[in-house]
Amino acid sequence: MAKFAVIGLGKFGMTVATTLFENGAEVIAIDNQQNLIDEIVGRVSVPINMNCTDEKALKMNKIQDMDAVILAVGNNIEVSVLTSVILKKLGVSNIYAKVDSKVHARILELLGIQNVIFPEEQIGKQLANSLLSSSILEYIDLSSGHSVIELVVSDIWVGRTLQDLALPTEKGVNVVAIKYKAKNVTEEGENIIERRINDMPGANDIVNKDDVLVLIGPKTKINDLINETSKKG
Repeated sequence: MAKFAVIGLGKFGMTVATTLFENGAEVIAIDNQQNLIDEIVGRVSVPINMNCTDEKALKMNKIQDMDAVILAVGNNIEVSVLTSVILKKLGVSNIYAKVDSKVHARILELLGIQNVIFPEEQIGKQLANSLLSSSILEYIDLSSGHSVIELVVSDIWVGRTLQDLALPTEKGVNVVAIKYKAKNVTEEGENIIERRINDMPGANDIVNKDDVLVLIGPKTKINDLINETSKKG
C-alpha cells in the first residue's frame, strides 16, 4: 500500500489527503490546528496535531518512510521553506510543495524541491485551454518543463493506429494511455457504457471515435498541438 503524508490541511491539503485515502492509500495528515484535525478524523489513516517544523516529531512519525510528502502550506513561505529543509535533511526525496508565488517556487527549487504546484494557476490554464479547444479535457503542468493533457481524438485520427499517427515523431508528444468506451452488463442485467483505460498502448492499437488520448510532452509541443486542435475545432 502506498504511503503519503500531507502537511497542511487547508482546502488543497484536505482534498489531496482525503482523495488519496479514498483511493486506498495510507495517509498521515498533519496540521497544528485542532479543528482541522477534528474535521479529517476518519477520512485519513492517521491525523496528527503537530508543528510541521518540529524535526523530532516528524522523524518519530516516520515521515522519512513515506512514498511522497505533500507540503500544502503555500501561504506561509517561512514555514514552507523551513519544513522543506527538514524533510530534505530527513531523507525525504519525493516532495510536492504548494506555492503561491514565483519567488516561493524559486526558493524551493534552489533547495532541491523539484515538484512545485501552483493550484490556482493550474486551474486557470486548464480552463483557458478548455475554452480554446473543447477537445482538451485535462491539462496538467509538470515542473520538469513538460505537460500532460487528455485530448479527445479528432475525426481525422479515427480508425488509424498509433504507429500510423506517429505522434512522437510528428508532434513531439508521447501517448501514455488511451481512454475508451466499452459496453458492459451490470449484475441487474442492465446494459451500460463505461469508460475504461488502456495504460499500455501499443503501436498497433487503433484510435476509435470518442477515445481520449493521454499525452505527455514538452510544454511547447503540447501547446502547439492545442493550437492546432483549436483551429480545426
